[in-house]
Amino acid sequence: MKKFVAVLFVMAVAALPQAFAQAAQGATGSSYINVSVERIWPSSLGYVVRYRVPGNGYATAYLPVAWFNTGDGRGEALRLPAGNSWPSMTVFYQDGQFDRVRLYVHRSRAHESWGTLPQDANLESEFANVQSVDLQF
Repeated sequence: MKKFVAVLFVMAVAALPQAFAQAAQGATGSSYINVSVERIWPSSLGYVVRYRVPGNGYATAYLPVAWFNTGDGRGEALRLPAGNSWPSMTVFYQDGQFDRVRLYVHRSRAHESWGTLPQDANLESEFANVQSVDLQF
């Protein structure tokens, strides 16, 4: 029985990267990576997104508001229906280069996945010259 549990544990650990970052490769050179989002902080400059990485860690992405509010096409936020669905973020690549990002967010801003930044938070340097989403693993 102990060997069986040990084998299950090894298999679960080996599957962790796939559970947290799912990638798919298309025939046209397009691909995507989907990550689970822990928390989203909206600001006047954009979204600060903390996402999960394998090994119980977190990383942060800064997504400029211009990607979502203009015809830029690099950002899209889709509101999930009411329920206990956790948010996620999908980053799309074309020929290995960043193409666009899609946030799947909870409809209600009162949901625990939405955060509030302090009024004196200075994020200008974090959002300056952001041209792509570089996921960390």
